[in-house]
Amino acid sequence: MIGIIKYQAGNLASVANALDRLGADYFISDNAEELEKADAIIFPGVGHAAAAMDDLRAKDLDIWLKNTRKPLLGICLGMQLLFESSEEGDCKTLGIIPGRLRKFDSTLAKVPHMGWNQFDAMKEHPLIKGIDDKQFLYYVHGYYAPTNEYTLAKCKYISDFAAVVSKNNFMGVQFHPEKSGQVGSLLLQNFLEMVKGHKQNSRQQE
Repeated sequence: MIGIIKYQAGNLASVANALDRLGADYFISDNAEELEKADAIIFPGVGHAAAAMDDLRAKDLDIWLKNTRKPLLGICLGMQLLFESSEEGDCKTLGIIPGRLRKFDSTLAKVPHMGWNQFDAMKEHPLIKGIDDKQFLYYVHGYYAPTNEYTLAKCKYISDFAAVVSKNNFMGVQFHPEKSGQVGSLLLQNFLEMVKGHKQNSRQQE
């Protein structure tokens, strides 16, 4: 069972529809006790970083997110909030992955970065299994995350940025897999397979 985090910046309907298409069981909640019952978490996001963090803090979800050991997939703003801080509203974010979100330079190209683009894998990882630099994914964002040791794949728009990240149980994608057709469905399916494996390992350890 997947728990989808409900908060001010969540893009819930399209994520839920994508999971419906994959036949995945899920529920939507903004309650940490309920989310604790899930096998894994999807952390969607569309909107303003500072406002999103205010809403998470008001519900004590920021603390829960930092401490969860469940497999977690952040999408777009959800991925960005895994980092330490953002220029958007000059705010502190969750601090799980090092780095500060920067705004694209609008004097060099249109901002936001919107439309279909690729990524270049920097590491192998089960989340991006079967996806290569020839396939296109759908991006919409005005701020970008830096590449670092936790970057699984990078994309270039004005400058290089992190397209896919992973640290321990936390994973994130800058693009919208739920709006990226078959390639996006493959990534979500990969996540569901990882969740299944994690669940089996947890049972064996009990």
